[in-house]
Amino acid sequence: MKLITVSGPPSSGKTSILLNAIKALLADNKKVGVVKFDCLSTDDDKLYAALGVPVRVGLSGNLCPDHYFVSNIDDCIEWGKESGLDFLLSESAGLCNRCSPHAKNVLAVCVIDNLMGINTPKKVGPMLKFADIVIISKGDIVSQAEREVFAFKVRQSNARAKIIHVNGITGQGAYELTSLFYDANETETLNGGTLRFSMPAALCSYCLGETKIGKDYQMGNIKKIKA
Repeated sequence: MKLITVSGPPSSGKTSILLNAIKALLADNKKVGVVKFDCLSTDDDKLYAALGVPVRVGLSGNLCPDHYFVSNIDDCIEWGKESGLDFLLSESAGLCNRCSPHAKNVLAVCVIDNLMGINTPKKVGPMLKFADIVIISKGDIVSQAEREVFAFKVRQSNARAKIIHVNGITGQGAYELTSLFYDANETETLNGGTLRFSMPAALCSYCLGETKIGKDYQMGNIKKIKA
């Protein structure tokens, strides 16, 4: 079974793009499953289920969704193998630009859209800089010049990745994307595996549920603005 991790900021088009990619894989008679990670709620599982693919949902609640992902992904791999899947697609919550971990030897995809601002790629952390494939979406809304400049900024942030343009509405580019999925490694387990980049530093008092403001209530990893 091939595991593929898909990350990206909120509303960048991850789900729409994956739906079109899944249609292409199903047309090739591949068995596909999805694990959707989110924070408080999601209806995306209904969209995946409407395609007839098995789907699991993981809601992290008050935990960082990417810490939650790492704690649960190996169980999801076991579920995928038991279900006889050819491809297991893991979609992250897209909570912040710092997280969305990718694992070594697992095909890593990042979705980023043309409307995010020209300097956004340099503000996005490991989920973009350590991706194997960077998908740029919403190219139909901006000019050709804007698309080229944005793609150049993405290339500056990740010189190694394959950059492709996919339209989540029409599905244009989805077939090219799925052709890259076939090059993914087989994943038996991630037990003992390694993330491509470390998680954000933790824990501070607010990670543990503190609500009061002030230095008397701050402990753990605290970082202050320099004068």
